[in-house]
Amino acid sequence: MAKPKVIVQLYPMFPADGDEDRKAKRPLGNDNEMYHRIVHEWTDIVKEADQMGVWGLGTIEHHFHSEGYEVGPNPGVLNAYWASIVENARVGALGYVAATHDPLRVAEETAIIDHLTKGKYFVGFARGYQSRWANIMGQWTESPATVSDGSDADDRNRQIFEERVNQVIEAWTEETVRIKGDFYEAPYPFDTGVEGYPAWEIARDAGAVGEIGDDGSVQRVCVVPKPYQKPYPPIFIAASKSQASIDFCARNNFNPTYFMPTKGVVELSHYYTKTANECGFATQLGQNQNIVRWPHITKTSADFDRKLRDYDLDIYKNFYGPFFPQFPRGNDDELIQGMKDSDIFIGGTVDESIKAWQVIYDQVPCEYITLIWHWAQQPKDDMLEELRLFMDKVLPELETPDFPQSVAAAAE
Repeated sequence: MAKPKVIVQLYPMFPADGDEDRKAKRPLGNDNEMYHRIVHEWTDIVKEADQMGVWGLGTIEHHFHSEGYEVGPNPGVLNAYWASIVENARVGALGYVAATHDPLRVAEETAIIDHLTKGKYFVGFARGYQSRWANIMGQWTESPATVSDGSDADDRNRQIFEERVNQVIEAWTEETVRIKGDFYEAPYPFDTGVEGYPAWEIARDAGAVGEIGDDGSVQRVCVVPKPYQKPYPPIFIAASKSQASIDFCARNNFNPTYFMPTKGVVELSHYYTKTANECGFATQLGQNQNIVRWPHITKTSADFDRKLRDYDLDIYKNFYGPFFPQFPRGNDDELIQGMKDSDIFIGGTVDESIKAWQVIYDQVPCEYITLIWHWAQQPKDDMLEELRLFMDKVLPELETPDFPQSVAAAAE
């Protein structure tokens, strides 16, 4: 038997003493001195988590968070920097909001980071649910944000998302590509190719075969570099409730990343296993599955409530809640109880935490665990102490089968 692979996923939440203090300090996310302190504190966390033996260190892509909840606009830059300071852990993003990006540029950027890390890298993709920024940055494809509600906008977002991810993979794995998608073309314009490229002769004679047509036009493109890992890094896909996301993951041997209660994780993990095997992958229950939880490991049961109030209530009430109306409503005490009942927040004393995690692992032995703390609302040292307790006390009590190495095995 083996142990789950732990990913620490962080996005700095600028600290405030409740939502009234956050309002008084508006716009807190634009406090440049605070960001400077936090981004360098992040380095300390990355180094210590690496020494604790985590499998991965990840971050998000979200923009324009002037209120200071999720200040994480560029995962690639952070990953590239972390590559220079970690010794054992992988780095990555959970993840790039694919519909807002040029897929060939993402393929290039992530391949470079894969080389910088010498294969200790994973790539995550998400569909994008925050319209404040996704609708702006996705305007060139008219890609709307979505909360997986089954609407026409949701369907369009999914189509663009899946097309983009497939195009990234094609760029990674094929020497040259000629893409005629519903939402993206390369070359552009597709029918004629790129005409009037002055250096077409050397591209024809020294570039990849087929890039240049007989008339000197660019007919295919060669995305360089290719990833260090073959065929490409492990891919994680964010999933909050949609079976269609699990279908996409299972068909492609991707790692679904579950932002949902345990009941949904169990049901969709079984569905993933069945579908993946029907697609020709020899997949065991739990393999490739990545469960996301917001933990607190505390000295007493009452201290769990205190930490939820001090570190999580503000963002849960004012940010998560409006996006997800299925979350409980009520006064602060009722919201804290709702967090505890949600299955998403998990914790208590060491013994209580072990039991809570064992309940999950008795049902589905997820290969990966992603842990999220609302640092820097929660102070760095307190968060690191909780991570240490998880790695030293909780993780040894959890088991998974010895799953085979991912299709994208690192070339080490």
